[in-house]
Amino acid sequence: MTRIAIEPKDMEASRISRSLRRALPRILLVTPEITSVPNGMGDMANRLTAKAGGLADVSAALVSALFDMGADVHVALPHYRRLFRSKAVKLVSEDLRLYQSRLPNTRIHLAEDRIFYYREAVYGGYRDELAKIALAFQREVINTIIPLVKPDLIHCNDWMTGLIPGLARRLNIPCLFTVHNIHTHEMTLAAIEDRGIDAAEFWSHLYYQQLPGSYEQARDSVPVDLLASGIFASDFINTVSPTFLNEIVEGKHAFIPGHIRAEICQKRNAGCAVGILNAPDETHDPAIDPHLAQTYTAETVIAGKRANKLALQQELGLELNPEAPLFFWPSRLDPVQKGCQLLAHILYEVVHAYWGEGLQLAIIANGNFQQPFHDIVRFHGLHGRVAVCNFREPLSRLGYAAADFMLMPSLFEPCGLPQMVSTTYGTLPIVHDTGGLHDTISHLDLDRGSGNGFSFKTYDPNGLRWGIDEAMAFTRLPLATRTSHLQRIMREARHRFDHSLMAKQYSMVYERMLHRPIVRIPPPGMLGQTTP
Repeated sequence: MTRIAIEPKDMEASRISRSLRRALPRILLVTPEITSVPNGMGDMANRLTAKAGGLADVSAALVSALFDMGADVHVALPHYRRLFRSKAVKLVSEDLRLYQSRLPNTRIHLAEDRIFYYREAVYGGYRDELAKIALAFQREVINTIIPLVKPDLIHCNDWMTGLIPGLARRLNIPCLFTVHNIHTHEMTLAAIEDRGIDAAEFWSHLYYQQLPGSYEQARDSVPVDLLASGIFASDFINTVSPTFLNEIVEGKHAFIPGHIRAEICQKRNAGCAVGILNAPDETHDPAIDPHLAQTYTAETVIAGKRANKLALQQELGLELNPEAPLFFWPSRLDPVQKGCQLLAHILYEVVHAYWGEGLQLAIIANGNFQQPFHDIVRFHGLHGRVAVCNFREPLSRLGYAAADFMLMPSLFEPCGLPQMVSTTYGTLPIVHDTGGLHDTISHLDLDRGSGNGFSFKTYDPNGLRWGIDEAMAFTRLPLATRTSHLQRIMREARHRFDHSLMAKQYSMVYERMLHRPIVRIPPPGMLGQTTP
């Protein structure tokens, strides 16, 4: 039993005063990464880009959609000066001053600490360094940003914000905690307090590996689990797909620690957990994507993909053949989650089996497992048919547009964005039937005119090979049949994978937690007009 039910003294004195109730509730989204912020939220918003993964895209999409809805949304993120500066095309003297101070008249709140200023990437480095980054970020949010913003609701994301829900409960501020990935970190209260966070104020709302008898006992010898603390202390949690939440509760993933599963189960049993699918950024659109050799729509998908395929083949040194079936791997090369070892196991036999049909593969992804693919290509002489290169955003965008099929055989997938992006570009995903992949990709049914990819249930090389064989069978269909299905899939994707729909689901959770609307409802006759 690890729950602590001690009510802190002088609760009222520690609460943030909200006696002057605002017309609109103020929402503070706390995230370690984001790809963009709407220009109307503050100076230089379009230069505040720090991305390591899908959390950055989702944070940007959610903030943008909430802002467009008229919600009073604020963002707290680390002040990555070097990363932000690298995104700027020009920096005049006024811009430089803004980088070195808090942004005026803004709803963007930058956590200040030297540990952020000179970083080349959001994450990276050794484990202890990540802990220091997380504590510095949370220290500034707790000590500076929350008192400044005075939020009515706080929305936290993943273990790097796991202490904040404990403070929010101490201050009686409703808190939503989003679980994107099952990663966590453990540290003592002493280590937390040594970094400037007065955890004694809310220690009883944190999750401990063992039940401490007192604060003094807990401080030096009983580790705090940051992810479990965020889940435990928050009022409401969500995973980033409904099926992944169900899989956790049902115990389908052995890698999830038992105590974290137990906390999620308790939230689910209490009716305080939900799965909300992520959505790709709206810039993932082949009609407007500036990184493509030729933009296209559903109506021009065949010509557009041919042009982009030739451009990618030229770029990667593949054989120039617009008719070649092209498979694309965009996800990081992580054998623990992403299933890249399944592809390595069958790569030669698949290329050999479909050599006469010109099958090609483009791997545009980083990760330690990149080397085995290089070795396979070199040993079997697959140059011209298989290309392996580091991830670059423009090249990856071109890959989505050029490819016929996208490979994503994940062992588990909390949500996933590549499969949604692929269908938007008319590229059919081949996925393992799990988590967010189950929620977004259904097997193509030619007779019923339904489905948007190829989904296999058995997680092994044979399962992936079956999905590839299904895809190759699709390439043999008449062009008119293939075109009809691609056009349908692209149109459906634009409507289904829309970040405004994702934002509406989050807004419904916010309103449930606050017991009031987060935006003004215009009077009759005013629908569609912007409320100031």
